[in-house]
Amino acid sequence: MKSLAGRRVAGIAGIVLAAAAAGPASAAKKAEVIHWWTSGGEHAAVMQFEKAFDAQGGKWVDAAVAGGGGDAARTDGINRIIGGNPPTAMQFNTGKQFDELVSNGLLRNLDPLAAKYGWKKVINPVVLSAVTRNGHMYAVPVNIHSNTWLWYSNEALKKAGVEPPKTWDDLFTDMDALKKQGLIPLAQSGDAWTQVLTFFNVLVGEGGKDLYLKVIKDRDVAAVKSPEFLKVAETFGKLRNYVDNGMQGRQWNQAIALVINNKAGFNFMGDWAKGEITHDGKVPGKDVGCIAGLGHHVYWIGGDVFVFPKVKSKAEQSAQDLLAKVMLEPKVQVAFNDKKGSVPVRTDVSTAGMDACAQQGIALLQKGDYVPSSDILISPDVTGSITDLVASFFTDKSQTPQQFADKFASIIGG
Repeated sequence: MKSLAGRRVAGIAGIVLAAAAAGPASAAKKAEVIHWWTSGGEHAAVMQFEKAFDAQGGKWVDAAVAGGGGDAARTDGINRIIGGNPPTAMQFNTGKQFDELVSNGLLRNLDPLAAKYGWKKVINPVVLSAVTRNGHMYAVPVNIHSNTWLWYSNEALKKAGVEPPKTWDDLFTDMDALKKQGLIPLAQSGDAWTQVLTFFNVLVGEGGKDLYLKVIKDRDVAAVKSPEFLKVAETFGKLRNYVDNGMQGRQWNQAIALVINNKAGFNFMGDWAKGEITHDGKVPGKDVGCIAGLGHHVYWIGGDVFVFPKVKSKAEQSAQDLLAKVMLEPKVQVAFNDKKGSVPVRTDVSTAGMDACAQQGIALLQKGDYVPSSDILISPDVTGSITDLVASFFTDKSQTPQQFADKFASIIGG
């Protein structure tokens, strides 16, 4: 769940719509798709879209852009849209990242397709709301991810003589035991977006759903200045003592690989980590354990969407129509999400065959134990400021939890 720095899209308002619509005619059903899914598990997932699209007369042209937790891909796609050479489709996270493109009339209104295929009757209502602007649907949601997962190596925990944690205190006890065995207690990536993901795990899991919503949805400064938030900051700060020196320069998939290969005990990562687990021939919930929100079990509703820029070519419009249709077909939804580690956005498909970890998440969704992701609730600019603060704090142990809370309050109240 990887955020876009809104600074990079400044200037879109000055772009003339006609420039974005201009572009060379393309062959019928040919679709150039910008996305950032480049790890082994992610590639296996996106191949489900490609195979289904090609099987129905399309020609998928892959335009994957690696790096930056999606920032590089989004920047590339946005620059092409405003420069008059838009891709057929491009990926965003579920939320506010594409708002400026909508407000400047650069994206197709998908209501006609939604009406034709009955999408609004079957898409999860929280997700549907997140892709709707002024009553109109502007993106195709393809999955529901949760960021708030803790993954653990059963073999590593067994070697350390501990059980999977049920509380945050249990987690620290387990990590102390792992450290004594010479294992990495907490496998963490050096990328800022993964560190802010770890922070949100603590905010939701230690602070609870109500505190998370007060801070992120309501932007309640008093809540940030509360003892409860300070406890969150202290817990997050304590995690700094359990990462290894190899954190910097490590990618997210390399971090979860340390758990998969039993070299580390724990990793905080979204459920897309399951794609890496299954890609390595392991079973989520068995070979690699999973906890859907340590402490307060809450599902974080986020995910990925695809937008379709306005284009002049009838052939490219036809390709967009087919691609959008394929992405939301029931069989494709199940095949893609099974590989991706997420769950389908459609409420009318069977998830009975999905793995044990997915079943934990589905149970939380069905009970209503969920919160909207930060990408849904706050702007890319605010997300960027929080990410910068979290990364600075997590990599600099001289900063105190109180200093972190004070700076966080200034961001939320700004």
